[in-house]
Amino acid sequence: MTSRYIAIDWGSTNLRAWLFQDEQCLESRQSEAGVTRLNGRAPDAVLAQITDGWRDATTPVIMAGMVGSNAGWTIAPYLPCPARFADIGTQLTTVAPRVYIIPGLCVTRGDNRNVMRGEETQLLGARELAPAPLYIMPGTHCKWVQADSAQVSDFRTVMTGELHHLLLTHSLIGAGLPEQQPDDTAFDAGLAQGVETDAPLSRLFEVRAAHVLGELAREHVAEFLSGLLIGNEVASQVRHWQPDRQQPFTLVASPTLARRYQRALTLLGYTARTLEGDSAFQAGIRSLAHAVAH
Repeated sequence: MTSRYIAIDWGSTNLRAWLFQDEQCLESRQSEAGVTRLNGRAPDAVLAQITDGWRDATTPVIMAGMVGSNAGWTIAPYLPCPARFADIGTQLTTVAPRVYIIPGLCVTRGDNRNVMRGEETQLLGARELAPAPLYIMPGTHCKWVQADSAQVSDFRTVMTGELHHLLLTHSLIGAGLPEQQPDDTAFDAGLAQGVETDAPLSRLFEVRAAHVLGELAREHVAEFLSGLLIGNEVASQVRHWQPDRQQPFTLVASPTLARRYQRALTLLGYTARTLEGDSAFQAGIRSLAHAVAH
């Protein structure tokens, strides 16, 4: 296996890099030079800058994320699901000597059209660190992924994080609100409402009405809305996937987001293990390092 390698998580708005020697991270760096923020700079120049002093001619660079999209360095083709984990490492796109982009995954069916970039690398790590029949990957968009030890069978995407942001910043719900404060009671109240409704759109205006009428503190609107949206997402997805309550899911997320999703799952009688997103990503890259070894 390649003993020294560089892992890159290159998204739309930021870029993170780690230098590894075997399983030890020697150094990490980050930049705001996401693929939509290159400001005319060439991707290879940005890569050279963030890895300065790290590379020699034999050090491979393995990249994941939006760098492989039509807005990135070059398009790394999607692998259609069902997609074998073993095939991900054999379908890398070479963009420069010893520089590779990991392919994304896609679903193309009449009832489901979906894509992912970056999460497939976290899945590679998660299946080793916390294997589960269903992975939940919250963020701006939340991925719900059905997989086993050999392949990703199917996945869905729910735009909960983005919708929360848009409603608070660009809709009447968030108009004129003071700075928002964390509050578990408000989140739990939204959660309870979210898991019970099949029609969340019909409940959104009530969020505004609740604070206008004095039934919801104006500084807790974001918490209530978060609970409403996450509760509805989790309830609708477990209805779709019909998972076994005896088998824990794996949540690949930051501690803050994981805690919110855990509360929703607990309310519905499900359990999940939590895995930090960076840990899953780094383990996934490490599992691919042998694919580029000579």
